[in-house]
Parts: sequence; C-alpha cells; structure tokens
Amino acid sequence: MNGVSSYFHRLSETAFEPTEHVGGAWNPDEQHIAPVLGLLAHVVEVEHAVRRPDVPLVLARASYDILGVIPMDAFEISPPRLVRPGRTIELVEVTLSHGGRAAATLRAWMLQPNDTDAISGIPLPTMPDRETLPEWSPADVWPGGAIRSIDARRDAVGPGRSRAWIRPQHPLLDGEAISARSRMLGMADFANGIATRVAPERALYPNIDLTASIFREPAGEWFGLDTSVSFGPDGIGLTESVLSDADGPVGTSSQTLTVRPR
Repeated sequence: MNGVSSYFHRLSETAFEPTEHVGGAWNPDEQHIAPVLGLLAHVVEVEHAVRRPDVPLVLARASYDILGVIPMDAFEISPPRLVRPGRTIELVEVTLSHGGRAAATLRAWMLQPNDTDAISGIPLPTMPDRETLPEWSPADVWPGGAIRSIDARRDAVGPGRSRAWIRPQHPLLDGEAISARSRMLGMADFANGIATRVAPERALYPNIDLTASIFREPAGEWFGLDTSVSFGPDGIGLTESVLSDADGPVGTSSQTLTVRPR
C-alpha cells in the first residue's frame, strides 16, 4: 500500500484516533464511516482470535447501524460483547462512542467454516477485469481525506449505476495485521458515493446503516463494487452492491439512505 500513515492510530486497547485519511465526504470535519466500519470488524476479529484460537469462526455477516456523526477526534470502541454464544455460531456486538455518546454499532455473525466446495455455486454478476476500466478520481466529486485515500477504476454505467474497482492506499492501523474481510468491510461504504444517482450539490443522501454478507475469504488489495443506487419518491433510498475480488464475487452489501434535496 502507498502512503506513510494509517487510517487510525491506536491509543489504548479501546481508544483510537483518526488521521487525515478519515475525513468525511459530506463534511471533512467529520469521519467518513467507511474506514470506521472496517475498524469495528477488526476489533471483533482480534477479540475472537484471542478467545477462540483453536476453533475459530469467520465473520460471515456484518450489520452496522450509524447512530450519529463522528467528529475528527479520538473515540472509544467497547470490548466485544457475546450476544449469542455457540460452538459453531456466535453473534458479537461492539459499539463506538465519542464523548459518551454511541455513534455506531456492529453486530457480527461468526460462523463455522465447512468444506462445501463440491456444491458451491455463485450466480451473482462478475466484475469486468480491472485493467479494462478507466482510472477515476473520486476526489473530483467529493471532498475529504477518505475519498482521497483510495485508488479507483470505474465504469459509470448510468445514474445510480456503476462498476468500480477500489483500493485503499493506507492500512487501517499501523503495526497490526488486518484481515481481508475487515479491509473489504472498510471499503464497502464507498459504494454510495461511487455510483452517484445525483450530484451531491443537488441532494444529501447519507446512509444510516450497512449490512454485508461475505461467503468467501477475499484476496488481494483491490475490491470490486457492482453497485445500484435507487431513490424512492418519499425520501428513502437504497444502495446495493455485489462485492468482489479478482477471483469473482465474495458477497453483497446494502445501505439504507435518507435522501434530502438541497
């Protein structure tokens, strides 16, 4: 990865601070939620590896709720709480707080891996080869350090419809091994700004959640987003993406939007 700085610095076991690479797209003085979601997944995976080193489960579904904006300031992530314990299935929850106020939560389903290669099949659409897509600068559309922190190649199919390959230029944290799942979850939220239905000057359309299901371990540094953005007539929208790596689809993500014309 390029660059000399991570997205976050760890201050303690539960405290972190953002770097300039986390600045938001709607407001550069607030944190972009994309890297935050990856960090929350990383915290869950680190605790799980310590607690279950011999019989590890994998993070199969990540369901995030975005409860409020997060200033470009230090914050706390609660120790993961085991909501549903089990030998082959677990549900784990973590909460990010700033100044004593909860700002984001993650509920992660951890599942036992099994050998299902003989019956596997993936009918989801595949991404075009990365080199066939033109380079694209999302910073031409959006402000903020987070948008400037990714490399992108994009096929803009039409309003609210795009296929893009993106790559983070920085690690989530310096000096810590980050799984491919956490890195992908730290990129999934960019979908809403890459497949724009209308320019941000015409409307605000932040997402209030993100749910991703990952059925195969991702590989590589580049992640594919085959994204469709829909706006309903009553101020509610939906961003849906097929998540891919170079070998094909690995999962899907969904974001609920609040759409507010300027």
